[in-house]
Parts: sequence; C-alpha cells; structure tokens
Amino acid sequence: MLLEDRTALITGAAGGIGAAIAQLFVENGARVMLADADFEQLQVVEKRLLEAGGDVHARQVDVTSERDVEDLITAVERALGRVDILVNSAGAISEAGVEAMTLDEWRRIMMCNLDAVFLTCRAVLPGMRRHGWGRIVNIASQIGQRGAPRFAHYAASKAGVIAFTKSLSREVAREGILVNAIAPGPVLTDFNKGLAPETLARTASMLPLGRSAIPSEIAGSALLLASSPHGDVFVGQTLGPNCGDVML
Repeated sequence: MLLEDRTALITGAAGGIGAAIAQLFVENGARVMLADADFEQLQVVEKRLLEAGGDVHARQVDVTSERDVEDLITAVERALGRVDILVNSAGAISEAGVEAMTLDEWRRIMMCNLDAVFLTCRAVLPGMRRHGWGRIVNIASQIGQRGAPRFAHYAASKAGVIAFTKSLSREVAREGILVNAIAPGPVLTDFNKGLAPETLARTASMLPLGRSAIPSEIAGSALLLASSPHGDVFVGQTLGPNCGDVML
C-alpha cells in the first residue's frame, strides 16, 4: 500500500493511461479524484473503481479553463481534504504537416497539453506548500524528446511539458514537492484513434521492442514517482517507458 493515506488528483482519468494510473493508485491505498472532460466515460472508470472498493470521486473539468481548474481543486479539498499527488494525464493529439496546420489547431494542442499542465500545477501548489509535501507527475511524450514529422505542434507542446517540469522542480523541491515527468512511447489507447492507421503501424514496427505499450505498463512509472521512499530522490526527471524508441 505505497500510497496509503494519500490523496491523488488525476486529470485525463477517462483515458487509457489516466484510468490505468487511477486503478494502480487505488490498489495502493490512495483516495482518488478522477477528472476529465468526457464525463460519460469518466463515470465508467469511477464505477469500476468503486466496485473494486476504492475511495473515488469524479468531476467533469475543462483543464484549459482557469476557472474550471480552480473549482476542481476546491472540490478535491472539500471531498478529500487535500491534494498530495497530481497526475497530469489530460491531453490531445492530431496529425498535420506544418504548412497545412492552422493556427487554431496549433493553439488547441498547446492549450490541452501545456497550458493545462501550467494551470493545474499552479493551482495545487499552495496546498502542497501548506502541508510541506507533494508529488506532481506530468505525462509528456517521447515525441517531445525526439520530434516527429506531422507532429510538430504535439512535439513542441510535450517538449514544453518536459522543460516546465524541470523548471518547476527547481522552484519547489526543497519544500518537499517533487515534480517529474513520464514520456511514454506509443501506447494502445483510444487517444490515438484519430491518427492515420499507417502512422501507428509504422511507428510500432520501428520500436526496438517490436510493439507498442499498454496503459498498465505506463502506470508503474507514475506509482514510482508518487510513492515514498521509492520516489524521494527523483527531481525534474523524465522517465521513458517507450519500448526503446528514445534511449537516454
């Protein structure tokens, strides 16, 4: 029970990676607030975890809205007391060459992937500072480390998450708040359903492991970073469960 007596907020909890992290956190004793824009699917995840005996709550949220994020933190504190652990798993992806990409689409991906991380991190910091303890885990991507054709906007947003993680970790580590990131490689989830099938097939075939990951294989990295003492000396790091796509 590595997270016993801890409270976790997971954004993007209706998605494959977010839901897998929520399940593993519940199995390890955490109280969990599930947050996502897709409330119908979020309720499916909530029901499954409640049936498994978890102390779980769910709230619909637009993580690109400053007001929504502030209200979310208030709701967590009222329902569960505090936010010990924040996992930023909400995000968006699309595929387009730079020349054909609209400014609206560039901004949409930046808002969903980078602005949202800034807003949620900023919102939880006062509470974590009051308690002198916190763990923040930001879900980035291996594409943010190496780039990819037709994904310049997505790569830029995820590289921004990695740089933001490093900078924030230097601000708050001595206050007991550790900030780290996870940069998964391709993962078999509905997150990628809007991408071209040939893109997914080509990416998987080029991985040294020869296959994409499944969400439960990513969740363990989040548990490591969120737990103590196992995560106590990870500061500004980016873990890479990426099937060998990026080797650092």
